[in-house]
Amino acid sequence: MATHPTLVSTDELSQLLNSQRVQVIQVTTLEVYRKAHIPGAVLVVPDDLICGIPPAPGRLPTIEKLNRVFGNIGYVPDTNIVVCDDEGGGWAGRLAWTLDVIGHEQWSYLDGGLRAWVANGLPLVTTPTPVSPHQVSLSISSVPIAEIKDITPRLSDDDLVIWDCRSIDEYDGTRRTAARAGHIPGARHLDWVDLMDGERHRTLIKNAEALLGEHGIVRSKDIVTHCQTHHRSGLTYMTARLLGFPRIRAYHGSWSEWGNQPDTPIETGPPKRS
Repeated sequence: MATHPTLVSTDELSQLLNSQRVQVIQVTTLEVYRKAHIPGAVLVVPDDLICGIPPAPGRLPTIEKLNRVFGNIGYVPDTNIVVCDDEGGGWAGRLAWTLDVIGHEQWSYLDGGLRAWVANGLPLVTTPTPVSPHQVSLSISSVPIAEIKDITPRLSDDDLVIWDCRSIDEYDGTRRTAARAGHIPGARHLDWVDLMDGERHRTLIKNAEALLGEHGIVRSKDIVTHCQTHHRSGLTYMTARLLGFPRIRAYHGSWSEWGNQPDTPIETGPPKRS
C-alpha cells in the first residue's frame, strides 16, 4: 500500500470522464444505478464485495467470486479507478479496501459520491455503460486485512489501536447486534457518521486527522478499524488511507464475527478518552 490514493472533487471528475485511463465504479443497488448514474460508470452491487456467509457475512469473498465480479466489469489493472456510492462513503470505501486487497494501487474517491454529483448539477445517465467482460486472475494481499489472530495477542500492545466506528450504543453494549454485546477491549470509538457532513455531500477527510487524533487514532500507530460487517468501516479505512496513514487495516470479520465467538474478550461501557 505504498501509493497514496487521492480525493477527487466532482468538478475534477467531470474533467476526467473522457479519459480512457479512468474507470468510475459505482457501488449501489441495481435500482439506483438504473435510475441514474455518472456517465461511464459501471456498477458493482454491495453483495459483490462480501462473502454473505453468517455469522460474519461481511468477510472478503472467495477469490473465485472476486475474479467473476472484476471480470464482469472489464477490470484493467493499470486503470485509475474512481470509487463512489450514494450513502456517504461506506460502500465506496469497502471497494477501495478490496482494491488494496487485490493490489490495485491507482484509486481515488469521489468526495461526496453521487449525492455531491447531483447537488452540483452535473449530468446523469440511465443507459448502462457498455463493458467487455473478460477473465481475470487476481491475487490476494494480506496487508490490508486483519483477523482475530492478529488482534487478540496484542490487546495490551500500546502500538495497536482498534478503531470501532459503530454507534455508541453498539460500542457500549446497550444495543446487541450479535450473541454478545460490547466492544473489543481498549478499542477507541469514533462513529463513521462523524466523518461526513450533514448532507453527506462530501466527507470531512481534509479536517479528519485532528478529529481522529482527539480519539487516539494517530498515524504513528498500527490501526485496525471495524464495524459490524466491514461496511461502515469501509469509510474509516478509506479515510485513513486518503490521509496517508502508513499502517491501516480492516478487520473484515468485524463485530458479527467477534461478538458471535464464545471466547473472544469483550468490554462494555463508554469509551475512554485519550
